[in-house]
Amino acid sequence: MKGYAYLLSASALAFGFGGTAAAQTTPPAAQADNTSNDSSADTTRDIIVTAQRRTENLMTTAVSGSVLTGADLANKGVVNVDALQFAMPSVTVNNFGQGNDFNVRGIGKAEHNTQTTTGVITYRDGVPTFPGYVQGEPYYDVANIQVLRGPQGTIVGQNATGGAVFVNTNDPIIGGGTHGYINANYGNYNDFGGQGSVNIPVSDTFAARVAFYGERRDGFYNITGPNGYPYHYGNNDLHEVAGRISFLWKPTDNFSILSKTDLGYLDYGAYPASPQGNFPKYLPGTTTPNPNYRDLFDITQNSPAAARDKFVRSILKIDYQFDGGIKFRSVTSYQKANTMYLADLDGTASNVAPIRNWTFFDSVDERQITQEFNLISPDNQRFTWLLGAFGVWNDYTFLSPYQFVIDTPSSPYPLGIPAFQYKLQGTNPTRSLAVFGQLGFAITPNLKLDVGGRYTSSRTTNHVDVLQYTAYIRDDQTAKTDNFSYKVSLGWKATPDQYLYAFVATGFRPGGLNVPVGLGLPVPFKPETITSFEGGWKGNFAGGKIRTTVTGFYNDYKNFQVIIGYPTFPTFGIELNVPHSTKIYGGEAEAEFHLGGFSFDAGVNILHSALGTFYASDPRVATTTACDPLTGPVSTTCINLNGRRQTYAPNVTFNVGAQYDFKLGNGDTITPRANFGHIGNQWATLFENKSQGDLLGVRNILAAQLAWQHGTYTITGYATNLTNQHYVGALNSGLYFAGPPRQYGVKVLKVF
Repeated sequence: MKGYAYLLSASALAFGFGGTAAAQTTPPAAQADNTSNDSSADTTRDIIVTAQRRTENLMTTAVSGSVLTGADLANKGVVNVDALQFAMPSVTVNNFGQGNDFNVRGIGKAEHNTQTTTGVITYRDGVPTFPGYVQGEPYYDVANIQVLRGPQGTIVGQNATGGAVFVNTNDPIIGGGTHGYINANYGNYNDFGGQGSVNIPVSDTFAARVAFYGERRDGFYNITGPNGYPYHYGNNDLHEVAGRISFLWKPTDNFSILSKTDLGYLDYGAYPASPQGNFPKYLPGTTTPNPNYRDLFDITQNSPAAARDKFVRSILKIDYQFDGGIKFRSVTSYQKANTMYLADLDGTASNVAPIRNWTFFDSVDERQITQEFNLISPDNQRFTWLLGAFGVWNDYTFLSPYQFVIDTPSSPYPLGIPAFQYKLQGTNPTRSLAVFGQLGFAITPNLKLDVGGRYTSSRTTNHVDVLQYTAYIRDDQTAKTDNFSYKVSLGWKATPDQYLYAFVATGFRPGGLNVPVGLGLPVPFKPETITSFEGGWKGNFAGGKIRTTVTGFYNDYKNFQVIIGYPTFPTFGIELNVPHSTKIYGGEAEAEFHLGGFSFDAGVNILHSALGTFYASDPRVATTTACDPLTGPVSTTCINLNGRRQTYAPNVTFNVGAQYDFKLGNGDTITPRANFGHIGNQWATLFENKSQGDLLGVRNILAAQLAWQHGTYTITGYATNLTNQHYVGALNSGLYFAGPPRQYGVKVLKVF
């Protein structure tokens, strides 16, 4: 029952979700479109953000954020969300195969299921992407990525308690001629890839853009079957193909229609993992060698494994500016995906009790439709305002007949015996409707007050059939959440180059439903809410060649959603809310220097977190002793978690990067660059049990590249994870998932 207790946590509805490609694979092409939005060659350029529905200068906006251009992504080796954590402060990503725990400032997501929605939402080209599956979509032909830290409850809405990520790809350019780029790369692990794009002028009012991405790579792992025999069921081989076609029609200066359609087939091969107890060289807390020690990439398995996502996303954006300068905007999206995941759930080739070839399989469809309307006042007025309405409809379909299966036989029984299977099928439709607005008032030309608010009504429903060890359970439940979030900010431009700001903001993440495990229909868990206080200073020096930002923040985080043992019967798990506030506070600093041919960037976050009084039973430890979250009592299994650190909240993260452009006499340029990212240790659960693998160790990732630019060609040698650190990328169901090892290779870029 110890194993069953965790697997059958009442949120078993989605054992895991959202695939992610291995972090820090071959870096993408540098932004090669000289007529695009990216002006990275200008080191004194303004840093522009559009995440708040206006075009704003980040250095004079009351928000904490980072912006990476297409060239920045290439220079830092960022090809997907995993690698963002090594390119900017305060971000952690823990990838466990069919999902990830994405957190900013220790707030985001901590439970591995679809019922617990994300707390750091990702927007692509103006629309929110799936909050559950398909998180591994690669970055290619990107204009910029904007990461806003702290709750974004007013403009973004729910699922942005930790922050929000905005991925903006390059638009077609009318009158820009035919231009684009193509990039090819080859590296170790037989890694071969390519990407490119072309802008196609059709008329003086219409243009198109086509972009593509492809990669194949051998797996990182040495996998053996029983008794050391070869394993033939699916390694970590990567095969990805993605494409995008965009159209822009602008018949007049004040009217435009932009459409983008993305397609992707992302076959990750599999996400092998091994029992967490195999990784430490020494038994936790001792100097005794671990008799079961194996490297993270040295794995035994005896069950087939697979991981694949496929998706389509279509976006339609309409902009119209009235004669008085007021803008009307409509953004519509339709997205559909399927994710398939097959795993050796015990992570071994054992076929002997108590472990006997446990497996997991699911095939799930997800469909999402969104619609947003905005009315936006002109920027050049003392009073500015924004009005908006938003709706999102997201449906999960757990395919029939019962294509969600946890199979946990015990000796001497084989796989496929219904008495040892937990199976699920059905639908989980969700809906969220919101209205929001923001008012700005320039008290003086250099002092501005902004006030915004958003009302959201969310609903989630289960129509699910469960077969729990042959016992049939029907689940028809609905949970509703209503919330009003707000932000009040004050920004002061003390001098043309010095800006100070302060604000108070709130945000929320909706509640959800627990799936029954034979104890009746469980109570839904409540929404999370956060109140954040932040103040900061942003400075420009030497004509914008030096930029600095310093930020301090304090978060009062309530109703954190967590899986613990049932309070009255802890043999099974249930998701509920931490009853008292969690305090999270700290500071960030970022700096950029562009002096001649030398460029340097750095960021650091210092964080402290502490739970309030909270009693809970670890669902991984079998017990029948009751444990009330408010009163306990304290026992060997009923633990007071007061003062424990928030999950996925390292005390320190920082990143540094530097490069120098050596100009050669023939007009060529040679540019060496190095990047380093540090993620401090973090706890994967509130129980902080080292013997269960809860402490994820420090990550120190060093990368370097050397680029030679000759006319329209650039040849780059690159290497990621130079020290070949073998680090734990995630903990899920007692298994350790590895972060990517050292990779190196060459890429060739051609601009036309």
